[in-house]
Formats: sequence, structure tokens, C-alpha cells
Amino acid sequence: MREEHEQASNIKSKLTGNNVQGTLDFLLAKLRSLNKIPENGIVYFAGTVSAGANRTGMVNEVLFSPEPVVDYIYHCDSIFYLEPLEEMLRECSTYGLILLDLREATIGMLVGRQTEVIKHLHSTVPGKQRKGGQSAHRFEQLRRISIHDFYKRIGNAASEAFLEVEPSELKGILIGGHSPTKEEFNEGGFLHYELQKKVLGLFDTGYTDESGFSELINAAEDTLQGIDLIKQKKNMKLFYKELATESGKVSYGEDSVRANLELKAVDVLLLSEDLRSERVTLKCSVCGYENKRTRKWKSNEAVPAAGNCPECGSALEVTDTTDIVGEFSELSDIGNARTAFISTDFDEGSQLMIAFGGIAAILRYSTGV
Repeated sequence: MREEHEQASNIKSKLTGNNVQGTLDFLLAKLRSLNKIPENGIVYFAGTVSAGANRTGMVNEVLFSPEPVVDYIYHCDSIFYLEPLEEMLRECSTYGLILLDLREATIGMLVGRQTEVIKHLHSTVPGKQRKGGQSAHRFEQLRRISIHDFYKRIGNAASEAFLEVEPSELKGILIGGHSPTKEEFNEGGFLHYELQKKVLGLFDTGYTDESGFSELINAAEDTLQGIDLIKQKKNMKLFYKELATESGKVSYGEDSVRANLELKAVDVLLLSEDLRSERVTLKCSVCGYENKRTRKWKSNEAVPAAGNCPECGSALEVTDTTDIVGEFSELSDIGNARTAFISTDFDEGSQLMIAFGGIAAILRYSTGV
């Protein structure tokens, strides 16, 4: 916070700089008076707002989060940054994940869009090649005992992990791996009977370590129709399909998508959750130059300065500011389009931000815009 205070002195608008530094002084005083950080962290909102008649006032709100706040975020903007808190309000479905073959097993959870490894197990099951002097029957018997013991260890680890979750929150269990291993495990009753009823299906995967979780979720796509991640992947799959066929029913980039929204031609508006930009009107008070510009910044950085006038070199002033996400969402509502926010947690979603600037659309018909 002290570093941000020092950097605020570089803001070209003296008024804005003073307001930012004043707010940071207020926050530093609040933090110094804090004896103990709450278990889930703390969220401060503070800023200077107009109180009318050329007067300003300080707004400050303190929130004690119901869920752990896992990131430090400093965000300076004309509006409060609420996305991380709004994410907590979304309903997150929880699924148990089990990957196994005769060498290893991985137990994990899918919560919302995030996967988490809970336990990784290694087996002591011998290979199919028996040692010299052992009869085939004796070797096979010992091997089956080792397999049974390994299945039992997997079942105990999974039961221990999944029974900790409230029954109403655990929507189901997905089992992935090689055949016939996963079928033997599922049919052998190694899971707790309450969990066995929640098994949604068995799915073939090539990997049984942590990297197999994505493969398992993709294989279970039809089963997981309702969760947010699958919806996002379907939206991006349709976008790339229309893009590849050159049907003209896609649009990307800020200007093109805005034009299609104004034509009410957009069926699905795709916005990256990492999109941080605003549309500003810049004006020079010396020569009267005026222009509109979209500017972007990272969520943990201050809003960049307006810059200098290209005509006379004087400092430009921001006379109007519009958040891009808010503007596009409003245009989407007016045109009866569906707005889909896309995470960068998967490849196609990451490409939306990197290759298309975080803004794209699937159109009802080709407009040529």
C-alpha cells in the first residue's frame, strides 16, 4: 500500500492524485488499527466522491467475506471492483473425481471451475510377469489380492474425502481410467454406500495423475451439462466452429462487436472474465481537441493517465468514462442477446483474451460488419 501511495504521486491530474493518496492514507490508518486479520480475510472499499456544490466526501465500506479471500488485489478505478465477491455468490457445484489404473490413483474435487488434488496413491500390484519358480496360479492369486487391497485403499481415501462434503453439495462422482480397472473398482463396492449412489458414470482417460482431470471432465461433458465450465466450453466451441466455416456469423474485436450489438444482430456475447478496460472521452482544455479511446489495465494496477494532447501537447482530461463490460452488457440486454462470461482457466477461454482482446460474439445472421 505504501508503494501504491508513492506511485500515486506520478498521476498527472493533481486532483486525482490527491484523491488517490488521501484514500490510501485512510486505508493505511485502517490497517494499522487492525489488531487481527479475520480468518477469511478482509475487503476494504474506499474512495472520494462528489457531494455536490464543489464538495467531496469519503466513502468507505468494510466487508468480512463469508469465504476465504485468496488474492491480494489493489484496484484503482472510477467504480468499485466487485468481480471476486460476485464470484462467491455464484452457485458452485461440487463433484468428486477418481482416476485409477493398476499403477496409481488420484482423488480430487471439481468445485465450480476449479479442480483440486486431494490424494495421490501408488499401488504395489506386481506386473504380469511372474518371478521364476512361482506357479502361474499362485502368482495370479497374489496379484488379485494386491489389486483388491489397492482398490480398498482407493475407496477408503475417496470415501474419507467425499464424506466430508455436505451431501446436498456433492452433486456426483466421476470415475476415470483404463478398462477394465475402473469397472472392477466401481462394481466391487469399494466406495461407501452413500457415495456409490452418487457415481454418475465411468469414463476412459489416458492419464491417471492430476493431468487426467481435464480429460475426465471433457469425457464427462454430456453428464456435466449443468456446470458453468461446460457451458463456457460449448459457447467457445460454437464460436470457433462458425469462425472456421467462414459463415460470417461471428464477430470479434471491440469496434466490430459494438457495431453488431447496435444492429441487434448478436445472439451470444462472449466477454472474457479478465477483460479490464473502459471507454473514455478525452478533451484538451487548451485547444479544444476531443477524442474517444479505450484503455486497458491490469486489475492490480492504477488506471493509466490520460496522456497529452497530440495537437498542442497539453495534458488531456477525462470528461466521460464508460466501463466496457457494463456498456456491452447493456447493449446485449437491449438487443435480447445472451451474455456469457468466459474464464481463462481453459485453452479456448484463454485464447479469447489473448487473440481476440476478450470480446467476441456469435451472430444471428451475417452482417458484414
